[in-house]
Amino acid sequence: MLLKREHRPLWKVSLVISASILLLRYFGLLQAPELAMLDQMFRLRPIEAADPRIVLVTISDADIRQIQAWPIPDQVLANLIERVRTAEPRAIGLTLYRDLSVGEGQAELERIFATTPNLIGTEKLPDNESAAVAPPTTLERQQQVGFNNVVIDADNVVRRSLLFLQLKQELHRSFALKLALKYLEPESIGLRARGTQVEIGSLKLLPIASQVGGYMRADVGGYQILANPRSPAAAFESLSLSQVLSGEFDPEIMRDRVVLIGSTSDSVRDVFYTSYSGGLGGNSLPISGVELQAQFVSQLLSAVLDQRPLLHVPPEGFKILWLWLWCWVGAALCWWVRPLERSAVRVGVASLGLMLICYVAFLLGYWLPLVPPLSALLSATIAMTGRIARQEGELKKSKEFLNSIINTIPDPVFVKNQSHRWIVLNRAFAHFIGYPIDVLLEKTDFDFFPAQEANRFWEQDQLTFQRGTQQETEEEFTDAKGVTYLIATKRSLHRDAAGNVFLVGVIRDITRRKQVEEELRRTAAELVQSNAELQQAKEDLTRLAFYDLLTGLANRKLLQERLSSALTWANPNQMVAVLFLDLDGFKQINDTYGHHIGDLLLRTVAQRLLGCLRSSDTVARLGGDEFVVVLPGIPSISDVICVADKILLTLSQKIVLQGELLSISTSVGISLYPIDSITPSDLLKQADAAMYRAKQRGKNCYEFHQTGLMPADCEEPSLVPSSEPAAASETIR
Repeated sequence: MLLKREHRPLWKVSLVISASILLLRYFGLLQAPELAMLDQMFRLRPIEAADPRIVLVTISDADIRQIQAWPIPDQVLANLIERVRTAEPRAIGLTLYRDLSVGEGQAELERIFATTPNLIGTEKLPDNESAAVAPPTTLERQQQVGFNNVVIDADNVVRRSLLFLQLKQELHRSFALKLALKYLEPESIGLRARGTQVEIGSLKLLPIASQVGGYMRADVGGYQILANPRSPAAAFESLSLSQVLSGEFDPEIMRDRVVLIGSTSDSVRDVFYTSYSGGLGGNSLPISGVELQAQFVSQLLSAVLDQRPLLHVPPEGFKILWLWLWCWVGAALCWWVRPLERSAVRVGVASLGLMLICYVAFLLGYWLPLVPPLSALLSATIAMTGRIARQEGELKKSKEFLNSIINTIPDPVFVKNQSHRWIVLNRAFAHFIGYPIDVLLEKTDFDFFPAQEANRFWEQDQLTFQRGTQQETEEEFTDAKGVTYLIATKRSLHRDAAGNVFLVGVIRDITRRKQVEEELRRTAAELVQSNAELQQAKEDLTRLAFYDLLTGLANRKLLQERLSSALTWANPNQMVAVLFLDLDGFKQINDTYGHHIGDLLLRTVAQRLLGCLRSSDTVARLGGDEFVVVLPGIPSISDVICVADKILLTLSQKIVLQGELLSISTSVGISLYPIDSITPSDLLKQADAAMYRAKQRGKNCYEFHQTGLMPADCEEPSLVPSSEPAAASETIR
């Protein structure tokens, strides 16, 4: 029966439309919407439970502020990895680059690398976009490195995962793959290669082709598979760097799991967009690089251990047949079901059925094409409807059909002819403007809207007629009651069965959205101002709590903290020196010239002390004319003497204050860690007592707590003060 003459238009339309859609697909015009639909199916998928095998150790902006350094210094990173590995995880993944040493602690970090067999580091292989970043040498030598290169689509979304890359005849494994295999080692599950097929346990993998799924001529270099990430709501369990370093966590959280260490800081901007970023139901936010790698690891482990499906695609022949089938369905529904109003409903049901089938298949792990068959279904429906309308030659029926379609749409919809007159309106439009449909038909915007609005509508309509392309604009819309709304109007052109061109417009009321946006902008501005005020208050409180208001030097509280910290981080081969200074003759100057000159003199002394010391040294004022200097990382006693001599020489220089030429000197008492004591309080007391002996000896000199430590002489150091912190091994200036 289908081969009868009267059914030939059905086959002709379905074949022509199918061929047209295939041509569009071949040139990649349907790739973007197909990938967008894939993203939407991810976002509509039921939320999965978090993967219990993976824990993240994140480095946030707050952590960076706390350690006051980026990149993370080697010593801090070494302490972090040491803390993590004591919890006995199966695998540790370090997503931070470590091709160069940072700060102190390189030797300790290298030792940690060498003694942590379950630690996987990362490297960046060279590509067309950027140069390579080398891995840590120790981990590379132990073959504990994986590359972190990511395949990013043209719309900046990551939908594919790399497992292998071959560079200069050398095959490299990805960071995620090496972590997954390290976790699977206790399960006696390894990797086997059979030609292009890779097997991990019962999981069989094949590299994707350039036309996989909705892609057309995609770059499939290396060994790629489709990504199947978990939903953001099922976020991985995470701990902050501060929590781990302070030990404020339960080690059971990490035991026997994969622990990934990486940055989630907004300032670092190591972010990627996935199928869950944006769109209807999306969170509109990217994820960090460490979270992306965690997704890749979770995908592999879940597929091997939980049989969670990977994303499969049908062969190319099936996709062609699938597209033609739905094109034929769309044409057949219009051809066989009369009147056209009934066929429209069935086409709508068929479209929903197609979407449901593709969604169910997606839940089962299959990516069936949706946009090409849906486009074919709707295109065949439109083509067949137009053919029927031309055959019947009844423009009235064409209008009624169009009217029945748009009345199913809840948004206001209007159809205009080339004279800019309304010929079809849905009930939502009539309700929105406040006039009956029969009053509006065959009228123009100038009959109901203010002149300014009517001119705006006419110009946008005319622009659409001239360009022939779909466009969306925002305008004001005043209804019959004089209420003005903000609307977004989407305009597009269509032809009826007789070849007439009509403009179809769909209106959305965006008044509330604009109000909310304005409120959010205002709230954001207020929050920025409030944050700035809080930050300033915090800085003011910090100055009051830790610094001397007159000289700007550290006060007693900050001195105690700096001294305690210097003793904590002291190298066994080096010393920490405490110098207690008391100005000689300050009281006489204060009494003679007044307190104002005395204050200026104290500020000058403070600046001179800062100028002759390293930036890593601490200068504090205890009160009156008493100062304390803390010198961390001192190689020898002779270096301390050189610093003391420089202080005596610097402070003994003449000072001119408000026309007065002043002379002053200082007496210095010195105590050494760990020779004299190992506690801050004892070191300060010993330096204080030594200072009084220096005064008794004749002032303008220094005394050690243990007088036998003083060598016969010392050399003037050659270094000058620097704005950069001095390393512990530098000669004291």
